[in-house]
Amino acid sequence: MSEKDVILEVRNLSVHFDIPAGGLFGGHKVLKAVKDVSFDLHAGETLGIVGESGCGKSTLSRAIIRLIQASGGESKWMGKDILKMSPKELVGLRKDIQMIFQDPLASLNPRMTAGAIIAEPLLIHYPNVNKAERTARVAEMMQKVGLSPSMINKYPHEFSGGQCQRIGIARALITKPKLIVCDEAVSALDVSVQAQVINLLMDLQKEFGVSLLFIAHDIAVVRHIAQRIMVLYFGEVVEIGDSEQVVMAPRHDYTKKLIASVPVPDPKEEMKRREERRRLRREAAAAAA
Repeated sequence: MSEKDVILEVRNLSVHFDIPAGGLFGGHKVLKAVKDVSFDLHAGETLGIVGESGCGKSTLSRAIIRLIQASGGESKWMGKDILKMSPKELVGLRKDIQMIFQDPLASLNPRMTAGAIIAEPLLIHYPNVNKAERTARVAEMMQKVGLSPSMINKYPHEFSGGQCQRIGIARALITKPKLIVCDEAVSALDVSVQAQVINLLMDLQKEFGVSLLFIAHDIAVVRHIAQRIMVLYFGEVVEIGDSEQVVMAPRHDYTKKLIASVPVPDPKEEMKRREERRRLRREAAAAAA
């Protein structure tokens, strides 16, 4: 990959929140959720962002595409800073950058049919497309994500969790974006369904050439789909590199702990890992004392 195919440049991005300090006199304190994060994303690449719950992964992803306000830094899309775009420019940006959310059912409007949910981005970004063409595009996209077009008039509660996530993927892809942010897109699904959705995303990425920011807490899942992995710890990047390099030869202690926490099917190997996790916890407790 060369610098020429970089589509997203994030530099020193920070997100701070003012939260009540509590106590008799009130006041507030600053929570530094994301601290000076920098990375590049290339065209057609999948970058995995991993870390424990609460480490700032989702906050970072939302700040990058300006769903929440960043406190500082830059997030450049094709050389233009998203954080400085006008409202009109942001609307135009949304057709190129889409998002898949964690809870497939909660992210879909229960009062809209599957077809209406998938078609909504077309209504916003391509209002000149007539109804017949719009319906045809929706049916085609449903087939691509493994849903029958005969389900087009069903409502979200009539689908399984995996099917709802497929609707979310179809909605994200309908405008043919250049980037999709997958915010814990498979964590609410059963393991078997997770594998189906991940394989689907990989197939669709090959077909459409879309880049992915894939956010998850399970480094084993991220390793399967991402070419590079970035590890977040308390809002800071502690390690970034090729997936195999990060997983097989981690440099940071936190990355080693994440890898050690992944269960393995071999009982003897799992027992060794448990002992290693206990040792690491003892060392961390001793260092803190």
